[in-house]
Amino acid sequence: MKSIIRGIGYHIRVKGNGEPVLLLHGFTGSLSTWRFLESRLGKHFRLIMIDLIGHGETDHPGDPRRYTMTETVNDLAELLNELHLEKVHVLGYSMGGRVALSFACLYPERVQSLILESSSPGISDAAARRARRIRDGRLAESIMERGIHDFVDRWEKLPLFASQKEMPQNKREALRKERLANHKQGLAESLLGMGTGSQPSWWDHLESLPMPVLLITGDRDEKFCRIAERMKNLLKDSQWTVVQSSGHAVHLEETDAFTHTVASFLTGQSARSEAAVTRRIRQS
Repeated sequence: MKSIIRGIGYHIRVKGNGEPVLLLHGFTGSLSTWRFLESRLGKHFRLIMIDLIGHGETDHPGDPRRYTMTETVNDLAELLNELHLEKVHVLGYSMGGRVALSFACLYPERVQSLILESSSPGISDAAARRARRIRDGRLAESIMERGIHDFVDRWEKLPLFASQKEMPQNKREALRKERLANHKQGLAESLLGMGTGSQPSWWDHLESLPMPVLLITGDRDEKFCRIAERMKNLLKDSQWTVVQSSGHAVHLEETDAFTHTVASFLTGQSARSEAAVTRRIRQS
């Protein structure tokens, strides 16, 4: 379905029953990333899948200021209002994980639990952040000048995604189709508005996050394993799962292990929530 959120037409898909889980895809992705979870989690959880601004079938306005992390998470908060949801579990992959963490930092009262797959709190060093903004700006210019096909060809060759070449051909073809379905302006503006160099650094906020957090990384993704270890040491209530034989996109490369990890965590949080409600009732 299409819903107008703060002036932006968002493509949204809601499936399943139970406690709500907001699912946020990565850069060049779309909500179709999460369709495999419908049959695996839909019986117990209400899955809220969304094409983030500039991606998939959601609008791609030409102003990068509309893509900032603050604007994006404000859109998510308004979406929850429209769905009459006070609180949700939030799962995000890579860029979607940065959005998920940003939402948790700015709207902690609306996050029941947080699942971050191959993600980071941003760049803490100001000079490094500026350098990253410059690189993202150049990449955005290249996307606009050379088009989406050229960009996707280069994107798929990044060392970060090397392990994806070992996925079955049908998965690789579906992933490429998903990437190519994006609009060049949407991807370019996303880099400028919510790229790692543009977003705030949330490292100093991790210690104050009140919700349980699950970190997921692939054992072949050394950079994000290092980031996850550092995050784990700062978060007050967290778990970290390293999935074997996987790179950056754990949910694609080791789907069964990813699903089991997420399902176990969410089920545990649901039980924890029910127990807390029972205690409050007994004490009242």
